[in-house]
Amino acid sequence: MKAILLRDLGGPELLRLEDVADPTPGPGEAVIRLKAAALNHRDVWIRKGQYAGIKLPAILGSDGAGIVERVGEGVDASLVGREVVVNPSLDWGTDERFFGPNFRILGLPDAGTYAQFVKVPAENVHARPAGLSWNEAAAIPLAGLTAYRALVSRAKAQAGETVFIPGIGSGVATFALLFAKKLGARVLVTSGNEAKLERARALGADGGACYKDAGWVDKIRELSDGQGPDVVIDGVGGETYAACIDLLRPGGRIATFGATTGPVPDFLTRQVFWKQLNLLGTTMGSPAEFAAMLDLFADGSLRPVVDRAFPLAEASAAHQHMDEAGQFGKIVLEIP
Repeated sequence: MKAILLRDLGGPELLRLEDVADPTPGPGEAVIRLKAAALNHRDVWIRKGQYAGIKLPAILGSDGAGIVERVGEGVDASLVGREVVVNPSLDWGTDERFFGPNFRILGLPDAGTYAQFVKVPAENVHARPAGLSWNEAAAIPLAGLTAYRALVSRAKAQAGETVFIPGIGSGVATFALLFAKKLGARVLVTSGNEAKLERARALGADGGACYKDAGWVDKIRELSDGQGPDVVIDGVGGETYAACIDLLRPGGRIATFGATTGPVPDFLTRQVFWKQLNLLGTTMGSPAEFAAMLDLFADGSLRPVVDRAFPLAEASAAHQHMDEAGQFGKIVLEIP
């Protein structure tokens, strides 16, 4: 099969199309003929050497959708030929609260979706949501699951509450916006790009602010009735996380899934205990959460946001586009 291999760490140009052996399903496994895959920041961090446990060569990619080609021993043969999307959260374990010792994410160390075929446990294969294109279906898994667990399972956002999502435009932030509106919440966002704020409003955001403006915290507080939001879903980290602690209303919750801008420079402990805030960490999600997340697409009212699609052979250009941080939604690879 054709696959994008990463043999050395560094720039996007190190992602090269090569011929590699087709995967063979073992007991309990399925091989998917992929139609589309999608990028995540995780792929970029691996490529740059900013991720733990890197082993090269590697086939990156956690997101994929396609058709079941073959199945291994113990798997229902009727699965062959079905149109599916892959849950990249492997071996979560039995505890919904936290993943188990064998947990890993598809795309490292397991060969990922930047390829014509991918092998996964059959239990990680789910029906493609009706009405979605291959590109839209492939855009969902990692970012959709992360957003769902952060917003629903951890922060327990409710209809009528105000949800604040800093850094709108990333895959997880965009799904968090879609899901929060589906739940009936008010949503406020920030971006350094006015065009992204307009896109967010078109998707249902109730207001926003440019984080380059010195008064953005005050503006978000004003837009949330002067009290601050009930919930924050943050993957930005750094100074933004500290600002969110200041911004949250008393009794508020913040679910954090990453820190793309680095560590928090000044943790405001007094605000945490005085306002009785709830600080929640979250990573990926369980099989039950993945299924519940896909159910949100069942009635056709939600569509993933695809920023741009590239041919598989142009994975390096797709990574360059992500490096430039201009995307709104998911970057997708179309697989021949």
